Amino acid sequence: MRTPFIAGNWKMNRTIAESLELVRALHYGLPWPGEVDVVVAPPFTALRAVADFLEKSYIGVAAQNLHWEDGGAFTGEISGAFLKDAGADYVIIGHSERRRLFGETDETVAKKIGAALRHALVPIACVGETLEEREAGRAAEVIERQVEGGLAALSASEAAGIVLAYEPVWAIGTGKTASPEQAQEVHAIVRGILARRFGAEAAGAIRILYGGSVTPASSGQLLSQADVDGALVGGASLKAEDFMSIIRSAKKV
Repeated sequence: MRTPFIAGNWKMNRTIAESLELVRALHYGLPWPGEVDVVVAPPFTALRAVADFLEKSYIGVAAQNLHWEDGGAFTGEISGAFLKDAGADYVIIGHSERRRLFGETDETVAKKIGAALRHALVPIACVGETLEEREAGRAAEVIERQVEGGLAALSASEAAGIVLAYEPVWAIGTGKTASPEQAQEVHAIVRGILARRFGAEAAGAIRILYGGSVTPASSGQLLSQADVDGALVGGASLKAEDFMSIIRSAKKV
């Protein structure tokens, strides 16, 4: 049985003070959610403060990106060593906004996953097709390329410990959400790819999240699907009540 996993990606939002206000509301508003893993991903500037506050909480801390090198002349970048030092335990890799706006590829995703594992950070690796790719009937092909490319260097034991997130690009920040049936269809495809690549045991252990305009209204049905193990939440994670509602809906699965 895979433990449900709910991650809140705050993107480029919240100052340090605002970040602390939000995690206080979550920590005290929902003191213990039951068997649900919960993670928040504040901006880099707030990582240390948020991690310190959540040190004895059930809520984990993720960074939103990292560089594949451990240090050096990479102005503006941040390494896995720095993220671990700042208190992160997870890191989001290959988000569609990183791919679309900053040119990330399956190859850079693979290198970043390797860097995360070197520093004992759990990768939350993202895959997803554009609207044009879906309408052209290429969604499964694109997802397979991204999964195979991003996880190419991993052993079965390494793969079993990561988290994947399916986030259809057409549903990111648009208000559109894949139907529960659409989400389950792609998640089943992803698990099949993982089974062929790493074996049934590893594929059965890997949690696959759905990300794409997840709200309290849509989360229950999405999370009831057999291969949807949680959610990577964007805008709704910035509102404590909405995020707690999504966490509670995972608990009921």
